[in-house]
Amino acid sequence: MVYVDDAEVQKHGYAWFHLMADSIQELHGFAASIGVPARAFHRGARHPHYDVTASQRERALDNGAVAITAREAVQIGRRVIQSNREEETAECSQLCLFA
Repeated sequence: MVYVDDAEVQKHGYAWFHLMADSIQELHGFAASIGVPARAFHRGARHPHYDVTASQRERALDNGAVAITAREAVQIGRRVIQSNREEETAECSQLCLFA
């Protein structure tokens, strides 16, 4: 599932929001499908997300993203990070010396 929050952070004269999903692959695919450029992905952020403008937020909602609060975004981000760690550990368990 793909989500977009209501954070509305003001920067550079625009209101910005966070686009996130249950998996990184789903997030990148959805962002591309609605025309959000890859450069909008917030690399190095605590929780994987795209920074999107108000018009991009509306486009995301029109295309099936679920509106969430900023607090819910943090909870979803934590869940995605934990899920990614578990997947990496499962993939690596037979190949890595230290899992």
